[in-house]
Amino acid sequence: MKRIVLFLATNLAVVLVLSVVLNVLGVARPVTGAGIDVNALLVFSLVVGFTGSFISLLLSKPMAKWSTGARVIEQPANATELWLVNTVRALAERAGIGMPEVAVYDGEPNAFATGAFRNSAMVAVSTGLLATMQRDEIEAVLGHEVAHVANGDMVTLTLIQGVVNTFVVFLARVVGFFVDNMLLRKGEGDRGPGIGYMITVFVCEIVFGLVASIIVAWFSRQREFRADAGSAQLLGSPVPMQHALARLGGMAPGALPQSMAASGITGGGSGWGALFASHPPMEARIAALQALRQRGYAQ
Repeated sequence: MKRIVLFLATNLAVVLVLSVVLNVLGVARPVTGAGIDVNALLVFSLVVGFTGSFISLLLSKPMAKWSTGARVIEQPANATELWLVNTVRALAERAGIGMPEVAVYDGEPNAFATGAFRNSAMVAVSTGLLATMQRDEIEAVLGHEVAHVANGDMVTLTLIQGVVNTFVVFLARVVGFFVDNMLLRKGEGDRGPGIGYMITVFVCEIVFGLVASIIVAWFSRQREFRADAGSAQLLGSPVPMQHALARLGGMAPGALPQSMAASGITGGGSGWGALFASHPPMEARIAALQALRQRGYAQ
């Protein structure tokens, strides 16, 4: 529940701040007492819906370094770091992407990939993951993260988030206009939106934002299945990824900052929380990899 509240609060804060700024600049005048300027409202919704998403994408790598304390390996300090860099390089070459930055951060078992561009991304693993997993399992996790980069998942999720945010902003104001007019039943052309409009927009942004977060989470879960399959393809077998997921399923996953939650190797939820989970259940991911084995991957 805390994750859901933080997610909604963050999105609502972005929407409110951008709305205030645009109003101060005189840009946001799509809804008046006389009616709705659909074109102006659409432009306003697109600006508010996509700006926060793209800012988050462009800042994703420096924010990830700051929030996790990740240290980029410039010169390998030991055999493990050398192996880590060489493994990521080999996987990146197989995937046809530029060499990502490779980083290590202190924490329980987890890993993530981030970055706005597929040829300048970053792959980071925790010290807990390096200490508790076999090298073939770590390689599978790295393959999963490299597959995220190769698939352009960070950009795709940003676009999806921008689209759903746009719908949230647009529909909330349309509903707000009609509710406001039904409550006040005034037709003066110079009357601006009233209190009914403002309250309705606020409530609708929360409700529609909740629905939007379910949609985004569903897409996030689908990309995890694709990244698991991508790891299997890069390694030539789904078995290492199956073993890695089985091992991770028996551990307490390392928590990532809220802004990075969807980027980790693990995640999930139960009950209603499953609707908002960025990752599918481990059992479902392992079953999907087993299906790949049955379709002819090397054993």
